[in-house]
Amino acid sequence: MTSGKFFGPDFVARHRQQFGDLPSDRRRLTFDIAVEPQFQHWRDWYDEQLALLPSSDAEQLAGRLWKDEFFWPVTMELAAGAALRSAGYLVAYERQYGGLTPDWTVLSPDDDPVMFVEVHTDQPPRETFARQRAWKALEQRIAKISVGVVLVLKAGNMPPKVPDAGTAKKVAQEVRQRLLQSPSATSITAYGYTFLVLADRFGPVASANGLFAQFAAPSGVAGPVDAARLTRAVNDKVRKYADLAARYDVPLVIAAGAHRFTRVDLDDVDRLIAGEPTISFQFNIGDAFIGAQKINLAHPPRWVMPADLSALLWIDNQPPFATSNARNLWMSVGRRTLPTSSKPGIE
Repeated sequence: MTSGKFFGPDFVARHRQQFGDLPSDRRRLTFDIAVEPQFQHWRDWYDEQLALLPSSDAEQLAGRLWKDEFFWPVTMELAAGAALRSAGYLVAYERQYGGLTPDWTVLSPDDDPVMFVEVHTDQPPRETFARQRAWKALEQRIAKISVGVVLVLKAGNMPPKVPDAGTAKKVAQEVRQRLLQSPSATSITAYGYTFLVLADRFGPVASANGLFAQFAAPSGVAGPVDAARLTRAVNDKVRKYADLAARYDVPLVIAAGAHRFTRVDLDDVDRLIAGEPTISFQFNIGDAFIGAQKINLAHPPRWVMPADLSALLWIDNQPPFATSNARNLWMSVGRRTLPTSSKPGIE
């Protein structure tokens, strides 16, 4: 097991020094969680979980954690292990069986496998992270303009093009010049982007930045909330590990969670299992385009759990990443049931 902390004060100081001065379009989106005091409880939780792993595994996960594309997958893997331990199971991380390495193996007192648990994190496309960093960079440039208005992009029939660093600089300069010349302007066009000054019946909405401008940028993730993508990935996991579970005659469990950018949650998965005719979209005030989705209300999508899957466990993406709620565990009609745990919660 690992001794010492990975994410104590020394880590925070190093991380801040390494990444703190980078421009927003190059700084990791995880930066605040890695260094800010209000996220200390997150870092403490990660240290607690990593301390329970062999040193080599802990070091590998600690090295991947703060990369945008790995942050939530690593978090969900650690959370699944925490849930299994809290239920009284003895577990091993990434132990190899027959050329496959399930994320977690529940062990008997004799060190034999009694359950395989694979983890899946529903992730947005990788380019999402670059989009968000780019829009955040433009937000911060506009926030330096000393006119206290709120700007949003004019809606269109296509997603707005994400500005590169050079374009963002020129756009912010043009917006600054126009606002300072005409603080009462209601719209500004700069390098192909049309900004609207947000207003209500009383006039321009006050900026959250006080006397400085606020740009409510596109979220970079606006669009339909799609739980079906997650269940397709679960099906793939089951196909990969079904033979291994059958060979050892043990249950196969998939622990699933979602990156916050996808907005898939427990209710979405519940509705897909029940076949309820619902459509969900995610968007922020700055999203000028949210896309479209078609659904046959007479025959809505429905997911039937594979027979080789013994259970699907949902992991919350809020600390402490709980899984203990009975509603978070769906039992399949599979052949193998879960082993009895020493505590209630996953049985």
